[in-house]
Amino acid sequence: MEQYELEEIRREIVESRALTIKTNNLVNALAADLKSIAKRQQGYERRFFVNSAAAYVVTITVLLVLVKFAWEAKLETVRATNKETRDKVTQLQKELKTAHAFEENSSKARREAAEFYELVAQNKRREIVERFPAISQLPLTRTERAVFEDALERAQNELSLIAYQTGLEHVRTGRWHEAQQAMRESLRHKKDAAHSPQAAYQLARALRQLGQQREAIPLLMQLSEASPDREVMDDATLLLAFCQIDIQAWNDAKNSLRTFVRRFPTSPNILDAKGKLAELEMRY
Repeated sequence: MEQYELEEIRREIVESRALTIKTNNLVNALAADLKSIAKRQQGYERRFFVNSAAAYVVTITVLLVLVKFAWEAKLETVRATNKETRDKVTQLQKELKTAHAFEENSSKARREAAEFYELVAQNKRREIVERFPAISQLPLTRTERAVFEDALERAQNELSLIAYQTGLEHVRTGRWHEAQQAMRESLRHKKDAAHSPQAAYQLARALRQLGQQREAIPLLMQLSEASPDREVMDDATLLLAFCQIDIQAWNDAKNSLRTFVRRFPTSPNILDAKGKLAELEMRY
């Protein structure tokens, strides 16, 4: 009986040791598994941290890029607005400057127009003629321009007529130098006045008397061919022939005398012209 109990106790001890060994093995395996799980967990946490940090960096970078683009777009908008504002300010300054210049020119035009009116009212002919070119460049009204142009026309006619009459007085007294100056002045003031053909003819006479036939000939040729005053044409043609004789242009003189005889057969100078033509034809 005791032997049986000892065997049971021995068997239980063996089983207990076996169970202890198994328990130790299980504990060691569990510890190893726990250690492996812990390492894997640490690796996962490390990778998660790295991935999170990378994602954070990427997110921050994307946000910074977006902010940069948004800032640049805003800045470009502000720049465009500033440029538009500056352009408007520049345009307004130009318009203001133009308005000031226009107002200044208008004031100057009104002032000078008033002064010119005074000259017209006082009939100061020479001042009217001298100042009209400057006055005509001003922004005058249509009425002012018409009045001033009429005043200029009248002043030119009167000055031309005065100079012509003065020249005739010099012609009558034989003062040929003064006569040609007066006739030039008459034609300078008005070339198409009623007395202008006579002024040109008297100028040619004065030039011949001063020995300037070559300058007189073009004037006389124009008068003899197309003068608006037919009473001047015969005298101009005959004087042309005499000027050509003076410079010994014999053929031209004969042609001019033939033209005179053909065109002006009733002239009181017809006999003189025919006689001079016959003389030239005999000698030359």
